[in-house]
Amino acid sequence: MLRRNTTALACSAALALLLTGCGGTGQDDSPGTGKKTGKVTFWSFVKGSDQVAAAFNRSHPDIEVTFETVPSGQEYYSKLTNAVKAGTAPDVAVVEYPQLPEFAAQGKIEDLSETLGPVVKDRFPEAVRQLVDLGGSTWAVPRDAAPLVLMYRKDFFARHKISVPTTWNAYRDMAEQVRKADPGARGGVLFTDNPGLLTALAWQAGGQWFSAGKDAWKVTLDDGPSNKAAAYWGDLAREDLVHSLSSLDPFWTSVQKNRTVAYVCASWCAGAQQATVPDQKGKWALAPVPTWDGRPASAMYGGSSFVIPKGSDNSGAAAEFIRWITTDPEGMKAWVSSGTSSMFPADPALVPVTRAAFGTAYYGGQDVYAVGQASYEAIRPGWTWGPVMGATNTALVDELPKVAHGTASLPAVLSLAERTTLAQMRQRGMKVSAP
Repeated sequence: MLRRNTTALACSAALALLLTGCGGTGQDDSPGTGKKTGKVTFWSFVKGSDQVAAAFNRSHPDIEVTFETVPSGQEYYSKLTNAVKAGTAPDVAVVEYPQLPEFAAQGKIEDLSETLGPVVKDRFPEAVRQLVDLGGSTWAVPRDAAPLVLMYRKDFFARHKISVPTTWNAYRDMAEQVRKADPGARGGVLFTDNPGLLTALAWQAGGQWFSAGKDAWKVTLDDGPSNKAAAYWGDLAREDLVHSLSSLDPFWTSVQKNRTVAYVCASWCAGAQQATVPDQKGKWALAPVPTWDGRPASAMYGGSSFVIPKGSDNSGAAAEFIRWITTDPEGMKAWVSSGTSSMFPADPALVPVTRAAFGTAYYGGQDVYAVGQASYEAIRPGWTWGPVMGATNTALVDELPKVAHGTASLPAVLSLAERTTLAQMRQRGMKVSAP
């Protein structure tokens, strides 16, 4: 991923179209340098946010950060949008990469080109910068990447002589073996309330949902590779080879009760797993995510950046806090030292810091960052996030439970989400070419 410039070019063209369609914001919106003292409010849902805020406060006596936990998903982005409109926005907020273009184009966040743009340019490789440098401006500072991995119960696999799959064909065989070994257990999960994994699996398969031409967007959520991945996972769910569950509960309950013994996730899941199910210490391991042809291929499931929402009362101190939590080695240690976060830094120079700070006892001494590094380097190039991902994700989430209930096919869900996305883009005045 660190050498993939094609994605950067695609995103630059994409945001140029996005800003044209939405009106955009200009360089005059950049916050001033501001004083680096005073109080800062911080909204985040990522694991370890409370720890990193506390660590910052201990080392920065002139700045007082007040952390507020917020819900994840579209509920959070609606909350943040409403706070900006009401003039009650926090000084620092997390925004995942898929949502960043929409927040930038609609003027909900500050242009950070003057304050943190030099930091982004200096610390992050081009393929990471392109996630936050959009339309010639810097809108956020990257925190982490989120390469796909396979989480699995190594004790269950060893006891039942089940091999760790390296291809999707082998994954299906594994899922059948798991169900045969324990009729109540499953070797995977199709989340019914979170489109992020489906998106990542389509990306990994070679799908490209959005592309930006010279003067118009092309939208193809149901392209060939995406339909292939969707049909595969839809069949697994329909045949009861994987659970269909919400991503919080009952998913974690199924893990705790030995009903989920393998699942596809991202590098951040290592920390979430050991924090949520500590009594299964020594039973889990990480492996590369299976691929269609056996050759390395990956994608990002999540990944976060930090922004200064429009209307911040203390942008100078907010910028200092963002800089510390994304690029300072002590900030990196604070994220992972509690064991609740296994974030994979977007700044490659900080991977050794997080690797050293993240304990390996839960995974029997396994270097989980080695698995994450290999997956990070295998991320497919060319993916572009769409201009109305809130609408796209909502359309997907609204239909995913129907797949679990057997009343809709997953490829049909992609087609419906594509139509919804196109309608929303046209409503906002964006130019769209026929797929």
